[in-house]
Amino acid sequence: MPTRRLFAAVAIAAIALSTTAFDRNDPEEDAVRAALGHYLQGHATGDGAHFRQVFHPDSKLFFNREGKFSTRTAEEYIGGASGKPPADEAQRKRRIVSVDVTGDAAMAKVELDYPSVFFTDYFNLLKVDGKWMIVNKTFHAQPKGAK
Repeated sequence: MPTRRLFAAVAIAAIALSTTAFDRNDPEEDAVRAALGHYLQGHATGDGAHFRQVFHPDSKLFFNREGKFSTRTAEEYIGGASGKPPADEAQRKRRIVSVDVTGDAAMAKVELDYPSVFFTDYFNLLKVDGKWMIVNKTFHAQPKGAK
């Protein structure tokens, strides 16, 4: 028994050390997170200008709606911005879950927790002309109370 506990403690310590070894200040990751901040601000304010700062004009959104594969262009998505914050903005939560950067390519996961639905967004980004841009977004919408 003591050997198993020791092994478990060593394994946990090794995992902790391996994750902290990669927890470093990465300016490119920071830049991707800043770009995604515009996406989050677009949702919080309803201002499409924030979305325009981060969506590449040729980007597309991919999702399932009522069990069917669907797409939208970035322009269609941005055009749906209301121009004002949502009425329930104080109850909404958004967070960047993860960012992975390799050279001029990145992927990210973002969660949007709204009163009636929980969105999980996945992004592919490219550094285009020195600026991180979303080139595609896929997402899943989980209505609250649904399984």
